[in-house]
Amino acid sequence: MKYIRELHEGTRIAGIYLCKFRQSAVTKNGKPYENVILQDKTGTIDGKIWEPNSFGIDEFDILDYIEVMGDVTSFAGALQVSIKRVRRAAEGEYNPADYLPASKYDVEQMYQELLSYVESVQNPYLSALLKRYYVEDQGFIKRFKGSSAAKSVHHGFIGGLLEHTLSVTRLCQYYTKAYPVLNRDLLITAAIFHDIGKTKELSAFPQNDYTDDGQLLGHIMIGAEMVHDGAAGIPGFPEQLENELKHCILAHHGELEYGSPKKPALAEALALNLADNTDARMETLTEVLAAADDSGEWLGYNRIFESNIRKTGEI
Repeated sequence: MKYIRELHEGTRIAGIYLCKFRQSAVTKNGKPYENVILQDKTGTIDGKIWEPNSFGIDEFDILDYIEVMGDVTSFAGALQVSIKRVRRAAEGEYNPADYLPASKYDVEQMYQELLSYVESVQNPYLSALLKRYYVEDQGFIKRFKGSSAAKSVHHGFIGGLLEHTLSVTRLCQYYTKAYPVLNRDLLITAAIFHDIGKTKELSAFPQNDYTDDGQLLGHIMIGAEMVHDGAAGIPGFPEQLENELKHCILAHHGELEYGSPKKPALAEALALNLADNTDARMETLTEVLAAADDSGEWLGYNRIFESNIRKTGEI
């Protein structure tokens, strides 16, 4: 089997992939075909079954592991697979770990480092709130460790939410040393909580898709609600402190057009926005560079950065 990242135009494939998506469609001439998205741990690729009723096209469903035979072509600048034969693979023919993207870092080591930041918070109310989720709630801990930070764009893999949260927390730790104006306990707590809503916004792998709550509310609103619910269970939790923490979460995307209900009004909210944006952008660029082939230094226009991206030359 060839991993998706290794495919190029003209490749003939014969291997097992995860069916991430399947939908019937009709050409402009009224001819039926199937849209399919294939996935392995290196990424996804679009597929087309142009003869869905032909011999060799067996029944299969979304999230089935399927054996595919076909040819890799290029359309509108993107690779796709013209699928000639497909069958549902039997259990034992595949290893699920080959099909689910995962962080390159050890999840348990990352979580232990995150816990060291949890333990460093001195404010008794913020400390109790952090431990309520990250120490005591085993169901939440399991979801948090296995969640991605996004459906796509950045950290869209198992452990991605933890990796992103830890990176943002590290940046915020640096900010607290560089800028004494910042309240360390509030900023570190906000960093650890800022994307907590993604444990409910996105479904678990292999789906990693938006839930109903994710579609209706979004992770920012969900996260603020989770903080409120946690604080409500801690006697005497100061209302002002809860509101300041929720504000940091509500404002962490920085701009209204980027999904934040509020723009940063606190120094800690601004610092969190900068840390979150830094890690998200740098990881996105890292993934773009990692996915690039060796055809040249210039990678072409990227809609996220609104720029033609170039590899840095070797020194």
